[in-house]
Amino acid sequence: MDTAVDTPWLSTEQQHIWRAFLGGTTVLMDRLDRDLRTHHGLSMPEYEILVRLSEAPDRAIRMAELADAVSHSRSRVTHTISRLEREGIVRRGQCSDDGRGVSAVLTDHGFSVLEEAAHTHVRGVHDYLIALADPDDLDAIGRVMHKVLDQLHGRKF
Repeated sequence: MDTAVDTPWLSTEQQHIWRAFLGGTTVLMDRLDRDLRTHHGLSMPEYEILVRLSEAPDRAIRMAELADAVSHSRSRVTHTISRLEREGIVRRGQCSDDGRGVSAVLTDHGFSVLEEAAHTHVRGVHDYLIALADPDDLDAIGRVMHKVLDQLHGRKF
């Protein structure tokens, strides 16, 4: 297999789009992370974990499922949950369905922290992305990113 022949080189326009995507997503995520850290002492990965927990039945998810849901390693999620646990934002408990696994559970305090942080996060998403894009552009971004997730991570939306 000749990789030089098989490589689908990007056109100049595709390179510009790719670089804008990389730069744009990097600065967007950095800004959203900085806003959460500054105003709430939470990182973006921590915020995402709290959102997932808040949406789950009984605000609890098995640790392994949580790692899959946020696309992080189990060790990274365990470390993050440990920090959130020290803050009283989450607690660990036995899984209610079989009692063998460990679940992360969003505490009432953690839910309050999330409620406050959500205002900062959603305002940032709106100001830094939504307000800058035409509805058709947002629809296109959504379609492409859903395809990427579906192809690379096997997620269906």
